[in-house]
Amino acid sequence: MNATLIFGGLIALMLTGMPISIALGLTVLVFLFTMTSVPIDTVALKLFTGIEKFEIMAIPFFILAGNFLTHGGVAKRMIKFATSMVGHLHGGLGLAGVVACALFAAVSGSSPATVVAIGSVILPAMVAQGFPKQFGAGVITTSGALGILIPPSIVMVMYSVATSGMQAVGPDGNIVDAASVGELFIAGVIPGIILATLLGVTTWYRAWKNNYPRLPKAGWGERWRSFREAIWGLLLIIIVIGGIYTGTFTPTEAAAMSAVYAFIIATFVYKDLRLKDLPRVLLASANMSAMLLYIITNAVLFSFLMTHENIPQALGQWMVDSGLNWWMFLVAVNIMLLAAGNFMEPSSIVLIMAPILFPVAVRLGIDPVHFGIMIVVNMEVGMCHPPVGLNLYVASGITKMGITELTVAVLPWLLTMLAFLVAITYIPEISLFLPHFLGMN
Repeated sequence: MNATLIFGGLIALMLTGMPISIALGLTVLVFLFTMTSVPIDTVALKLFTGIEKFEIMAIPFFILAGNFLTHGGVAKRMIKFATSMVGHLHGGLGLAGVVACALFAAVSGSSPATVVAIGSVILPAMVAQGFPKQFGAGVITTSGALGILIPPSIVMVMYSVATSGMQAVGPDGNIVDAASVGELFIAGVIPGIILATLLGVTTWYRAWKNNYPRLPKAGWGERWRSFREAIWGLLLIIIVIGGIYTGTFTPTEAAAMSAVYAFIIATFVYKDLRLKDLPRVLLASANMSAMLLYIITNAVLFSFLMTHENIPQALGQWMVDSGLNWWMFLVAVNIMLLAAGNFMEPSSIVLIMAPILFPVAVRLGIDPVHFGIMIVVNMEVGMCHPPVGLNLYVASGITKMGITELTVAVLPWLLTMLAFLVAITYIPEISLFLPHFLGMN
């Protein structure tokens, strides 16, 4: 009954067009003050303690690093390097776009930032070379989604934050810890490489089938020169992932390091970011960080209400008693998350759904790291389909194409992503091999 009232109120408020973060907070406050005896000071305390977690600091730092890199010419040099390596194959510039998106994703942590940084440079070049605009838009819109799967990933940080501290009981009755940010980052490496490869194969096949243009094959000298130009940006991948794996610093410290490093190479090495542009970049980063932190604060309140009313535990017990096994649960979760992607953006979905679904997944014996990666891949798909696919709107701004036209353009790559989602859901080893190999899980 309480669950019906809570979710009914949340959906009713969202249908009014109210921002999801405010709808979350308002639902929680109304229910707490009218249906429970929870003191007001407890609510105020939760609002502040919700964003006191050390891991949350990674979010503004990764956003700042991504903005420095977007404005600092790193993307342009990564595209040049990728083009020298694969430009001679069928659909060369399209393949270079996939490779460049994967490389930029590994330093930015943001999907929209990847679409903007790579798309704004490579899409005009593809059109000028004779590629259909729809082909280029499909490549960049979907490949840009790699920004939240290939570590570092802001969405992974949010999943870890949303589930940390929760008391999840496994099928054997033991308490199972939530996935750490470091585990999720390492777990995302192999799935990210596989998905980038599948998107590249889809790009190559369509280009080969339609006989799209190819670039002259670059010599090893040209490849070496483009690699040397891009090396400062590529080093950031080693700094973040290598630093976390070796224990040199935590993921949050890695985010701070990446922001400082990105500022130095963008301003003093590549010299594409002028000091007078710095306030604008800082303000844009602060705006986005404030928005996400506000959503997190309200989502923490929502999670507190769920726990207070014992809803996740009751849901898990109901599923176990009704005979629902792990693979049926994962089918239901995928359908639920894909449906949520039709009207909510990834941050809100993760922060609302993860605290509810995580205890149930653990109860059914699903590994928290595998479950987290599966949620991230769902969010990737959601960013590439209407009506609120964020990548579609970013790509629309770059290409000047309508959302309907873009939706048709991304379809072949979107089907590839859906096939990959099925694989990542039912083959846990794809996500868990590297954490197990490194002794992290």
